[in-house]
Amino acid sequence: MLEEATAVLQRTFGYATFRHQQDEIIATLLNGKDALVLMPTGGGKSLCYQIPPLLCKGTGIVVSPLIALMQNQVDALQQLGIRAAFLNSSLPNYARNQVMQQYRQGQLDLLYVAPERLLMESMLSMMDEHLPVLFAIDEAHCVSQWGHDFRPEYQQLAVLHQRYPDVPRIALTATADLRTRQEIIAQLALDDAKVFINSFDRPNIRYIIHQGGNNREQLWRFIKEHHAHDAGIIYCLSRKQVEETAIWLQGRAKQALPYHAGLPTKQRQLHQQRFLREEGVVIVATIAFGMGIDKPNVRFVAHLSLPKNIEAYYQETGRAGRDGEPANAWLAYTMRDVVLQRNMLEQSDAEESHKRVMHQKLQAMIGLCEMPGCRRQALLDYFGEQQKQACGNCDNCLNPPQTWNGTEAAQKALACVYRTGQNFGVQYITQVLLGKHDARMMRNHHDTISTFGIGCEYAASEWRTIFRQLLAEGYLRVDMDAGGALKLAGNSRALLRGETSIALSKQQKPPSKKSKQTAQTRSSTVDTTPIDQTLFERLRHLRLHLAKEQEVPPFFIFHDRTLKLIVAALPDNLLDMRKISGVGEQKLERYGQVFIDEIQAYHRVSDSMQEDPASG
Repeated sequence: MLEEATAVLQRTFGYATFRHQQDEIIATLLNGKDALVLMPTGGGKSLCYQIPPLLCKGTGIVVSPLIALMQNQVDALQQLGIRAAFLNSSLPNYARNQVMQQYRQGQLDLLYVAPERLLMESMLSMMDEHLPVLFAIDEAHCVSQWGHDFRPEYQQLAVLHQRYPDVPRIALTATADLRTRQEIIAQLALDDAKVFINSFDRPNIRYIIHQGGNNREQLWRFIKEHHAHDAGIIYCLSRKQVEETAIWLQGRAKQALPYHAGLPTKQRQLHQQRFLREEGVVIVATIAFGMGIDKPNVRFVAHLSLPKNIEAYYQETGRAGRDGEPANAWLAYTMRDVVLQRNMLEQSDAEESHKRVMHQKLQAMIGLCEMPGCRRQALLDYFGEQQKQACGNCDNCLNPPQTWNGTEAAQKALACVYRTGQNFGVQYITQVLLGKHDARMMRNHHDTISTFGIGCEYAASEWRTIFRQLLAEGYLRVDMDAGGALKLAGNSRALLRGETSIALSKQQKPPSKKSKQTAQTRSSTVDTTPIDQTLFERLRHLRLHLAKEQEVPPFFIFHDRTLKLIVAALPDNLLDMRKISGVGEQKLERYGQVFIDEIQAYHRVSDSMQEDPASG
């Protein structure tokens, strides 16, 4: 069967060989066994459940929470000649009945359904009569209450094992720590499933984290210098921040579209469609956007506020560079983000046990932001994967932060919080440390306490960096009920007494030109073979024209990576075109000759210009 699976891979999808244990996973399902698959975004998870139904001559049921994207997923499969459909609330009754009839008559290879619809009695009864060949539970982390995208309906999917014990199931996710993996297994009754954990590493993604203020200006500098014409996603914490940031970028002549749950459905759909189908569009969004987005040439993902946990951060950054080409994951956060996230947790209605876990996850996220070492090593370690060497492709590797013994400065900061009665925020405490005289200071008599003016060796911005790290390390907390006042916390008294010490990071400086060049040479596994850029852009233009005619995203026709391979190979017949990775039989038939004709037309023009340069 694996030989047949390889033939389908080559014939339908246009790839020569399997990767990331795809062949073992497919063999497990073909043998009637269950599987739990953890594979990074862009690693090829979908092939694991798309190929078995093509071999078994039956329908695979794909459980997905992505109602807004099911149409795109089905359109992409139909481009490959795969018979796919979806069932969800967006379809009118006649269309739903038509899809169900296709299923009953065995006319579908893959059927995408939302968990709510799958659990309807009408759907279960239909499957009772016509068993699917497999169940694929995509985005399986949604089952976990500890995860970043909890969907209560997912916890009811254990019924599939009870009702259809002989139908193999595959649960897939790109991000799940040990706790989440255990809950997926427990909630979905996957105790006998074979677990496949591939490397979480995405070496083509560079991780960059900025601390401090002026986040928008830093973001704009980053976009202007590195991604002036690229597609990207910018995540914000609130709907208001989304709207304001999108308008601000539009004011700078950037194609930026807002996306959040508060927008009208049609507007959200339009913005999502433009992002998928047009080049160079930037989406500014809350976390309501992104899961299941398979646009391969997203060149950057930016966060303008601190994510709640590392799983969410890793899932969101994984939407960049799905094609394996260089991409950036950029984050800027401030002390206010730390305070806001902690207080949102404290004020939630969750049980105390849940709050404790989420505080631990938030603390791990803060630790990633404040650490002086390799960020990739820390990310992989969080998911239980060890990487012995620093990656050479994160900001800390390229521009190592300087650390210093900050014990004395921390003691001054903590002492000042204590001497002022633990009733004031960072800005006021900094004024006391710097010995700033004003009416409020004198009214409070804080110009007479022992900590007044003892911190003049540091600038106000340096004190903000110190306080941010003390908050991140848990030596201080912010009491929002007391107007944002700083309170001593954790091991602060031991630090004040000199029983422990603390190393602090200095304020970041922009990376040097030398470090940028070094980063480019270490840019993972990316193919840097020179290509004819003019021809590449011409083929991209042709691809866009074909995509507009069919009203599909351009990457449904060919990915950028496939176009580059075409430019490098310069095929002049269909046989040579068929040898290129990403060109399956259906796409060869639809587009092969069109692209060959475009290459030949380009060369005719180039040849004529070389023969008669004056004609140009």
